[in-house]
Amino acid sequence: MKRIDVVGFGPGGYEYMTIQAIAAMRSADVIVGYRTYVDLLRGIFPDKNFLDTPMTKEVERCKIALKEAMKGQQVALVSSGDSGIYGMAGIMLQVVQASEEDIPVRIIPGVTAACAGASMLGAPLMNDFSIISLSDLMVPLSKILLRVKCAAEGDFVICLYNPKSRKRKEHLEKAVDIIMNFRQPETPVGLVRRAGRENSACEMTTLKKLKNAEVDMFTVVIIGNSMTYVRDGKMITPRGYVLEEV
Repeated sequence: MKRIDVVGFGPGGYEYMTIQAIAAMRSADVIVGYRTYVDLLRGIFPDKNFLDTPMTKEVERCKIALKEAMKGQQVALVSSGDSGIYGMAGIMLQVVQASEEDIPVRIIPGVTAACAGASMLGAPLMNDFSIISLSDLMVPLSKILLRVKCAAEGDFVICLYNPKSRKRKEHLEKAVDIIMNFRQPETPVGLVRRAGRENSACEMTTLKKLKNAEVDMFTVVIIGNSMTYVRDGKMITPRGYVLEEV
């Protein structure tokens, strides 16, 4: 059956994959993905045919998936996390539409890093929150920082993806400076590294200490709102429920 399934396979661990995602990859004739993600999946689906590309080759990856589907194959184009959150869903749909080929595309959701990371910290996303990537490969830094300002001013819990890389070390510092205009220095911050993978780790810090924290592209940073607190090692953002005496 010629079809492209754009599969969000979660953070990486098998236990985080949805039943639908597993079924799509098992039934696929070929799995296409970013090389690092393909390496994560080879051990889980050893009998599958894999095609991969390096980072920044997303359009090429989609064209490969389309080419394979046009041969009559069922293709799984994989994204870590959720395929529709900084994933491959949008560009795959655009490539198919531009080709004008009659190829069905299914979007299969997955557990995004924000959700996996939040579960390790406690319950920091229980009220309104925003997810903002600090990578400026696709979006100008000025627009990213404007979004940070709006989220901070609106008292959203802020979840930052791609907070820092070897070439991009100052973006997080600039974001923190903006947020400090609207939040207390002691605002709780959760750091989760490689959420949902074997070597995952998390720690708590505060907004005033965030600039000096050890983070990288695989770290999710969750900055609490004005109501967020830490108790018994758990980061909690209240939803607003009224508690009766227990």
